[in-house]
Amino acid sequence: MDFSLTDEQRMLQDTVERLVQDQYGFEQRRGYMQAEGGFTREMWNQFAELGLLGVPFAEELGGFGGGPVETMLVMEAFGKGLVLEPYVASVVTTGQLIADAGSDAQKSAVLEPLVSGELILAFAHGEPDNRYSNTQVATRAERSGSGYTLHGHKTVVLHGDSADRLVVSARTSGDTGDASGVSLFLVDAGAPGVSVQGYATIDGLHAAEVRLDGVQVGEDALVGAEGGAVPLIELTQDRGAFAVCAEAVGAMSVACDLTLDYLKQRKQFGVPIGSFQSVQHRMVEMRMELEQSRSATYKAAAKLDSDDPAARRRAVSIAKYQVGKGGRFVSEQSIQLHGGIGMTEEYNLSHFAKRIAMIDNQFGDADAHMDRFSEQMEVPAAG
Repeated sequence: MDFSLTDEQRMLQDTVERLVQDQYGFEQRRGYMQAEGGFTREMWNQFAELGLLGVPFAEELGGFGGGPVETMLVMEAFGKGLVLEPYVASVVTTGQLIADAGSDAQKSAVLEPLVSGELILAFAHGEPDNRYSNTQVATRAERSGSGYTLHGHKTVVLHGDSADRLVVSARTSGDTGDASGVSLFLVDAGAPGVSVQGYATIDGLHAAEVRLDGVQVGEDALVGAEGGAVPLIELTQDRGAFAVCAEAVGAMSVACDLTLDYLKQRKQFGVPIGSFQSVQHRMVEMRMELEQSRSATYKAAAKLDSDDPAARRRAVSIAKYQVGKGGRFVSEQSIQLHGGIGMTEEYNLSHFAKRIAMIDNQFGDADAHMDRFSEQMEVPAAG
């Protein structure tokens, strides 16, 4: 397989990495976190000016015409700076969902302002009792005149407190847990009956609890076919999982670099501690976990747009499992090799460790993806 980048891909990579290096230093990021919603609209607008908000969208939709590799390059660079902006929530997951399944009117109303930086989206699917499930949907959407009435509670909606529009999963038929009967609706975050309670997460990002109490939407709010949203939800979740895997690779690479620099400077018994063989072995193991995570993410990029959903699921689960396992190892070893300073708020390593830990719990943790992969293994027939 050819892993070399095209000229356009290298230009994109260089652009994003320069942006992060110049404008996402440790102290700069701490300042951005104090803004409303935990990020600055000025940086979001700069993403729009550079074309980053249109990376995965087709050119006829006003986008860059990129694919999973381009998304991977952006997210890996973002991981190196612990970028706070709602890129995964707005662009990678919800935006692409609208691009795939939205009506022409929905695409026109949502994607153009999204790409220009005027609109922020969020995907409201998680619920208090569904724990990574794509089918465990208790939120209901009942027929009401020429539209629907929504009732339910969505939890840990990534950047839901900053979103202008929400894509909400709700059950139009069947029982909670059924694979059919789940639909998606485009809902104005400021509509009557929608309440949003935002909060900061431990990694500096934001999420929200979203409650829908008799929210009225029209027929034109339905995204895709009624009752057939589960495959779309699964694809959207896989895109999000893939994106945060790429982000984790960037964060892990910085954690490794910070640790190596520290080992070269910190002295014990008159020599750098990096000269001790046992410490060198740990550093090598950290790099091995990083490279395995990078390779698994590359494979997921190759399979993300596959016509075979099972192949996509397997590749994404492998990457998410490896990133969860490898990221934890890199974080723990980095902190242990640093000693007490690695745990302090004033040192940037602790912030990378927190983000890596949160990534493991987004879009399914390592154990959940190990279970999903196991379920997809073919069992040979007896005899």
